[in-house]
Amino acid sequence: MKIVLLDAITFGDTDLSGFDTLGEVSVYDKTSPQETLSRIQDAEVVVTNKVVITKEMMQECSSLKLICIAATGMNNVDLTAAKELGIEVKNVAGYSTDSVIQHTFSMLLYLVGHSRYYDEVVKTAAYSKSGVFTDVSHPFFEIKNKKWGIIGLGEIGRGVARVATAFGAKVCYYSTSGKNSNRDYLQVDLQTLLQTCDIITIHAPLNEKTKNILDYEQLLTCKEGAVVLNLGRGGIINENAVAKIVDEKHISFGLDVFEKEPLSQESPLLHVSHKERLYMTPHIAWTSQEARKTLIEKVIQNIQESL
Repeated sequence: MKIVLLDAITFGDTDLSGFDTLGEVSVYDKTSPQETLSRIQDAEVVVTNKVVITKEMMQECSSLKLICIAATGMNNVDLTAAKELGIEVKNVAGYSTDSVIQHTFSMLLYLVGHSRYYDEVVKTAAYSKSGVFTDVSHPFFEIKNKKWGIIGLGEIGRGVARVATAFGAKVCYYSTSGKNSNRDYLQVDLQTLLQTCDIITIHAPLNEKTKNILDYEQLLTCKEGAVVLNLGRGGIINENAVAKIVDEKHISFGLDVFEKEPLSQESPLLHVSHKERLYMTPHIAWTSQEARKTLIEKVIQNIQESL
C-alpha cells in the first residue's frame, strides 16, 4: 500500500515511524497546490492536514481509496466528490481538547498580566534603575468574579468553562448553532454576552452562521477593558475590525487563528499602534506534544481500520 503524507512539517518532531508498518510511505514537509496531484496520483492513502484535495485531483487518482485528514476540520477535502468517487474520508476529533484549553488560558494570562511589558521592564534594566521594589504602572485584574462569556460550548468550550469556574469566574455562553441547551451554565444571546462579559472566548466552527459574527459594530459594544480571544477559526472575527478597534478602544484581543493562514504580510493586524492590546500566535493551540502524538496515533488507527 502506498501512503503519502503531504504536509508533515505541521506534525513537528512527532514520531511518524508507525506509518512504515502499513506500507510504502512518502513524506513531504510541504506541498503546494501545483505539486499535490503529482504526489498523490499513485497513492492508495493520502494524509493531509491542510493541503486541499479537489474533485479534479481525485478524478485523476484511480488508486486512491482513503484520505486521512490529520485534523478535525474537513473543509480542505471535497467530501461530496469523494463520496461520488467511492473514496473514504476520515478525520480525527478530540485529540487537542486539553491543548486548546491550556492555550486559551495562556493567551488570557499573557494579556491580562501585561506579561510583555513586565518581562521587558526587568530585562532592559528599567526596573533595576527605578529605585522601587515593584511596578504597578500596568494594573491587572483577577479572573475571580469576572463574567466570562463563551461563544461555542462544544467539548473545548465546556472544558474552558470548567477551568474558568475553578478560577471563580461567572460563566455564560452563546450557542452558535442554537441547538445547545447546556444547563450547567447560563445561556444568553450574543448581544448580552458581548455587552456584559469581561472575558470572551471563541471555540466555535466557521460556517454560514459564524462567519464575521463579530464585526466592527458588535465588537464596539464590548466593555471597556474586555479581553476577546479567538481559538475557534479565522473568519469568525473580522480582522480588519479588530485592527481598527484595538487603536480606538481599550479592548484586548488574542488571536490564534486567522482567515488566511499564514497571516498575510499586508494584514492590518501587523500595523496596529497599540500592540500591547493584541497578542497573536500562529495557530498553535492544538499543537502540544501530547496532542500531536495522539493525532498521529489516531490517523494510523484510521488507516488500519480501513485496510
